Amino acid sequence: MALLDIQNVTKRFGGVVAVDTFSHELEQGKLYAVIGPNGAGKTTIFNLITGIYTPTEGKITFNGENILGLRPHKIAQMGIARTFQNIRLFPMLSVLDNVRTACHKYAQYSILEGLIPTPRRFRNEKVLTERAWKLLELVDLTDRAGERSKNLPYGHQRRLEIARALAQEPKLLLLDEPAAGMNPDETQGLMDFIERIHETFNLTILLIEHHMEVVMGLAEDIAVLNFGRTIARGTPEQIQVNPVVIEAYLGSEEN
Repeated sequence: MALLDIQNVTKRFGGVVAVDTFSHELEQGKLYAVIGPNGAGKTTIFNLITGIYTPTEGKITFNGENILGLRPHKIAQMGIARTFQNIRLFPMLSVLDNVRTACHKYAQYSILEGLIPTPRRFRNEKVLTERAWKLLELVDLTDRAGERSKNLPYGHQRRLEIARALAQEPKLLLLDEPAAGMNPDETQGLMDFIERIHETFNLTILLIEHHMEVVMGLAEDIAVLNFGRTIARGTPEQIQVNPVVIEAYLGSEEN
């Protein structure tokens, strides 16, 4: 059984078809990518998986359960975490506190106890901090733990956002253009990091990315979208020489 099974999903916005009969199966522990020109429907697919949008047609199951109609926080609780194309950190909070906020599933005290200093609350806060600290160690940010997240270099902010996603202990991690805006050194560091977390957690990862060196260097399976439709799917080697993919990106000679 596939971890994530997307069957004939279509999303219309009025008369515009953003995603057209998209189907994809993701197996546990593999690293996938979805690529395509701007406006191809890639981020819309992420929004459909995470419950931000509801498909006009089609079916999505996760771990064998239908997730259509579920609220985004319910889908996250089932084990799907994501990052965004535009980084969404709490800019005025410290690096450590940004991760602590995502460790809420370990908090075993009530809202009232959160306002009153009780022994139970302090014990739980210690657990949250220890969990957050381990994640900062994983992303090599312990030396910046006390800094406000807005003061981090761009590449570090990306890693911090991924650390927050990992705090949810996901089975499936969706990465939306994680290398956007990075220089070559930062991009290589990100690739090494994604490979490390993929192996460490045996995560299933679905990646949207415009940097082809990232996609070709990481993905085991690539789906190519154009105008909301899948025009090709295969290994990096197959996609690189596919004439339909080349035309979608570069245009035909007649154009």
